[in-house]
This record gives sequence, C-alpha cells and structure tokens, in this order.
Amino acid sequence: MPRDFSRTLRIAEQIQRDLAELLRTEVKDPGIGMVTLTDVEVTSDYAHAKVFFTTLGDAGAVAAATAGLNRAAGFLRHELGHRIKLRSIPQLHFIYDESVERGVRLSQLIDAAVGGDKKNRPA
Repeated sequence: MPRDFSRTLRIAEQIQRDLAELLRTEVKDPGIGMVTLTDVEVTSDYAHAKVFFTTLGDAGAVAAATAGLNRAAGFLRHELGHRIKLRSIPQLHFIYDESVERGVRLSQLIDAAVGGDKKNRPA
C-alpha cells in the first residue's frame, strides 16, 4: 500500500465521518450548535485524536461549542467504540479551526487591493 494513504489516515477519515454523524443525530447539547468537522489528526499510536471544527458565530459561540464538544467527548468516544473496531479508541481533543476565518480575511484583503488598484489605474 502506498505511504501517502496509510492506516492512520484511513482511521482519521473514518473517525471524522462517524463523529459528524454522531453530532448530527445523537448529541442533543444546544451549546454545540451548528458544527462542521474540518479535519481529524490521529497520532501514530492511536491514543489521541485532534478534531478540528468550525462553527458560525462570534467568539462566544466558539467558546460554547468548544465547551459542549468537550462535555460530549466521553459519550462520543464511547459511541465510536461501537462503530470502529480498534483495540483502543483515541482520546478526543476538540480544536477550533481558524483557517476558514483566515481565508476569508485574506480574500477580503485581496479584493480590497484589487479594487484599489483599479481605481488608481489610468483609463
């Protein structure tokens, strides 16, 4: 099997799919709100998994979603144990993914620079 698609990557993708399904159907915490899982990174020994997520709203919504996900981490890990056949299910660590916000800010800066360039260009 090629090195670029290792077992760790396959497990990370499976965890992301299963967590997204569990968050959509099983978790009833209103503090979590609308959460999108963007990536999962699993350590090589499968002991820990960083789960990156985004959510709509301001810093308060992000803090509420992070707290809600951390409260639900034990339940989610237990449910993953029923869905994924691994010797040990990784500890889940939820991290807010700022890359989407950074991309929007960069896009706005580029649009402003292009707009300013068009105004300064002679006709």
